[in-house]
Amino acid sequence: MSEVISTLELDIASKILKLLGDKTRLSMMSMMSEDECCVCEFVELFQMSQPSVSQHLRKLRDVGLVVEERKGQWIFYRVNKQHEAYTMVDELLKHVPSQKNKLIELEKRGLRVCCE
Repeated sequence: MSEVISTLELDIASKILKLLGDKTRLSMMSMMSEDECCVCEFVELFQMSQPSVSQHLRKLRDVGLVVEERKGQWIFYRVNKQHEAYTMVDELLKHVPSQKNKLIELEKRGLRVCCE
C-alpha cells in the first residue's frame, strides 16, 4: 500500500517540477508568492499576449498550484497554500530570486490593478 502512495507522491512532485521548469511559470509563481496578480499585470511584465499568459496560468490552475478569485471585472491569481505540494513549492521558491521588484516597478508605472 505504501508503494502506491510513494508513487503517487513522486508523480505529483514530477508533474509540479516539470511545470515549474518553465522560466515564465516559475517567475509567475514567485510573483504570486509575493502578492496576488492579475492576467493584465503579467501581460505587461512579460510582454506576452493575454492568451499566452492565460495558458501559463491555466496550466498552474489545472494542477491546483494557483487559485483564482474574481474581483469585479478582474481575475486575480495567487499561490494555493492548501495544495499538497505547497511545502515543496514554497521551499523551491526560496531559492529563486525575489520578483517583488518587478511588482513594485509595475506599481510605480501605475499599472498594478487595485480593487480596494
